[in-house]
Amino acid sequence: MSIAKTPHKKMVILGHEIAPGKGAQLNLDVARLHTRTPILVPVIVERAKEDGPIVLLMAGLHGDEINGVEIIRRFLRKKLHKPTKGTIICLPVFNIFGFLNVQRELPDGRDLNRSFPGSATGSLASQFAYHFMKEIAPHCDYIIDFHTGAAQRSNYPQIRCVMDDPESMLLAEMFNPPFILNSSLIARTIRESFIKMKKKILLFEGGMANNIDELVVEEGINGTKRILSHLGMRNYKIDISKDRKPIVLKESKWLRAPNSGMFRVLIQNGAEVSKGDLIAVVTDPYGNFEKKIKAPSDGFVICVNLSPIVFKGDAIIHLAKVI
Repeated sequence: MSIAKTPHKKMVILGHEIAPGKGAQLNLDVARLHTRTPILVPVIVERAKEDGPIVLLMAGLHGDEINGVEIIRRFLRKKLHKPTKGTIICLPVFNIFGFLNVQRELPDGRDLNRSFPGSATGSLASQFAYHFMKEIAPHCDYIIDFHTGAAQRSNYPQIRCVMDDPESMLLAEMFNPPFILNSSLIARTIRESFIKMKKKILLFEGGMANNIDELVVEEGINGTKRILSHLGMRNYKIDISKDRKPIVLKESKWLRAPNSGMFRVLIQNGAEVSKGDLIAVVTDPYGNFEKKIKAPSDGFVICVNLSPIVFKGDAIIHLAKVI
């Protein structure tokens, strides 16, 4: 007696049916220029013949954060986004307006990542968020959201997640970044919206805005391969254990400039420091003072400000502790 095969689930994204074993490049049509020219957000979908998890790889939520765009671009270029099980959705540039203008925000000046879950009749940012949550988010089981530091602040490669959730923590460990940072939810972010939908999301941070950092890109690509291998979607033949184990950081604090002046970082990003170590200095251009900055506690440097000029109160070094 023959056994009937389980029928494939019907998958319709942005009005297009994606058949098993097929892929498509679709467009999220949210807004138009003043000339009525549509601004289309490309969405690349690849579905395996065998059903399985649906993973979204997304970047460019902030238009000037280029490292994540490059991570997904290489994934696409090398055909790494074609699963043998399940579906991979790639959204290389979400904030297409910001990407075109090489700036963080949308033209209305709003931060897209403070506009979720959005509104069909709200601001431009709110409309972007609304259409994404309606058209893309419901299909996804797992999400990797790629970010960088803002302005001239460079993040050492790290995964941020809510550690109280065992599955999120397991996924973070499978990604195997240098650091895993416990990160509470921020209101109206895409991460909060996905978690309210009971989806699993990892936030990858690495590098700084308007820059492509090879170390960060490689960490992002390899970590994504490990996640997809862990989910059984494709075997990339990546050593999940590698030679290192992620350093788990439970809390962090920004050190701020005690004075305005010229700024020099004296330690490497990602370095371990001990309480009292000299880590930076702020000076004035006339030789009147040199303000030494020492580590207030033991910890790891996970972000440094690379600006040569700072104002009093500027965030200069992000120090995280293992507890």
